Amino acid sequence: MEFTEGCDDIQEERLDVLRDGEAREGNFVLYWMQRAQRAEYNHALEYAVEKANELDKPLLVYFGITDEFEEGNLRHYRFMLEGLKKTKKELEDRDLKLVIKHEHPREGAVKIAKEASLLVVDKAYMYFLREWRGEAAEETNIPMIEVETDLVVPVEEASSKEEYAARTIRPKIEDELDKYMKEVQERELTNSSLELDFDSFDIDDMESALSALDIDKNVNAVESFEGGTSEAKKLLEEFLDHKLGGYGDHSNDPSKDYLSHMSPYLHFGQISPLYVALKVKEKGGPGVDEYLEQLIVRRELAYNFVYYNDDYRSLACLPDWAQETLERHEQDEREYIYSRDEFKNAETHDEYWNAAQEEMVKTGKMHGYMRMYWGKKILEWSETPEEAYETALYLNNKYELDGRDPNGYTGVAWCFGKHDQGWKEREVYGKVRYMSASGLERKFNIKRYVEKVKEL
Repeated sequence: MEFTEGCDDIQEERLDVLRDGEAREGNFVLYWMQRAQRAEYNHALEYAVEKANELDKPLLVYFGITDEFEEGNLRHYRFMLEGLKKTKKELEDRDLKLVIKHEHPREGAVKIAKEASLLVVDKAYMYFLREWRGEAAEETNIPMIEVETDLVVPVEEASSKEEYAARTIRPKIEDELDKYMKEVQERELTNSSLELDFDSFDIDDMESALSALDIDKNVNAVESFEGGTSEAKKLLEEFLDHKLGGYGDHSNDPSKDYLSHMSPYLHFGQISPLYVALKVKEKGGPGVDEYLEQLIVRRELAYNFVYYNDDYRSLACLPDWAQETLERHEQDEREYIYSRDEFKNAETHDEYWNAAQEEMVKTGKMHGYMRMYWGKKILEWSETPEEAYETALYLNNKYELDGRDPNGYTGVAWCFGKHDQGWKEREVYGKVRYMSASGLERKFNIKRYVEKVKEL
């Protein structure tokens, strides 16, 4: 069987053979759903259906829920389970069966693979998720194929190395866009005779499911966003109909809502970035270019960063000039210094910063422009750059629904000089770009933003 033969909607560049060999006479083809938690516009799922049809086998979709996912808490798990509950129903509507196991995803995949002919998994980008897939490939004795479905242009096709900035990756992505901006065809499974012998973790009763998980329950779930592909598509339609036209002019204004709010859904793979891009392009008009710049170029720059730089959780990820300037100014006197708890509780002297922190805690999402200001001020008000970096990641990953994500890691790193250039040297920041409260006041009605947050 040919594993890397592409087609119009699943290009061969999206496929990677993690373990080669011949498909054996198993009971089914196994799709280990990990990052792409959706039943549509999922190249990995459609590839698995296609291979199951070629082998005349049923398809089993598996998802593993671990209590120990990096920095996950109740807020993240509820949103994820809300989406999985809907995905399970959407798969059933296609005669596809989903088994959910309450165990480490890799261990569950390896166990179930003992009865499978072939193992398919969606692509990972951060190092520990890549390790899971590599270990699974070593522990199974069937072919294992990784399929990239959470970027428009596959990460290694966009670039074979870590890129310096958006300006260096943009032309490379643009050269490939026509090839990958293709609709994903939904395939019908021809053999749906699978009889399940596997117990599945029950997520229909959400409260019982969450109670059964040994996770951090100190961060409340939010009502601002509900998980699931259908919810993501509702928000996308609202954006296309009412906000896209003004996106170019108003997306950086936190006092107005011209955002798509796709980031939590993209983080959990509940909507495809390709689907979003095609819908935005189809809508046309003002705002399209600006939005696609963020969705494709900037987002894929973030994935390029974490894919090629394993130091994305520390200052070691920064360019040399940024590391050097921050080290040179580490001993500069700070006008204000706050502890992590004071940051967490929004107890600074700056009402704009406090509002940004409160927005994140209350809603699970912070306006992107305010997140830049938020990160810059953590650098300014911490004893050392190292402490500031750790605090920013801690807060971002704890409260943001789209935390623990390549975009989040890149956003924090940008505040410290990543993907940027040196600016006029000043105290504390050195040559790292500076942002000020007066700058917020000049750009938009920041007081209105503060009032909006108070009303949440």
